Amino acid sequence: MKREDFKKLFDEHFDPLRNYIYYRCGDADLATDIAQDVFMKLWEKQPDKPPNELVGLLYKMAKDAFISKYRRSKTEQEFISRPPNNGESQSPDEALHYKELKSKYERALKEMPDIQREVFLMSRNEELKYSEIAERLELSIKAVEKRMTNALQFLRQALAVT
Repeated sequence: MKREDFKKLFDEHFDPLRNYIYYRCGDADLATDIAQDVFMKLWEKQPDKPPNELVGLLYKMAKDAFISKYRRSKTEQEFISRPPNNGESQSPDEALHYKELKSKYERALKEMPDIQREVFLMSRNEELKYSEIAERLELSIKAVEKRMTNALQFLRQALAVT
């Protein structure tokens, strides 16, 4: 996509796209952030289609991004609304077990092969779908699935209680 075409697409559709998101969420700042992210992703993908054929894709991407943010914020709110764990409900044995498990997990991540760790962290930390990971790493979805399977198997073995 040419820079001029992208600029024209941005100028013509940024405000309507932002309004579309704003009507769904009621938060102007969030709507602006999502609209900017969607245009950035579109620019990074450099699709081969003419700009007038990308409008539907923009709205689809914006809807998906909003839903993803909504789900993430809902999970955060559920976590925040839980009663605080001041360590009173956790016995010293449980605290020690947790600390050991966390240490094993961190060690296992360091020892995990790079190709597996990369896919695992993109999936778990960035919450990317396999198709998004495949696109970023320029791999097939099957290759991503295989690496993820191997990463999970590696973690299971490394975290096995001995």
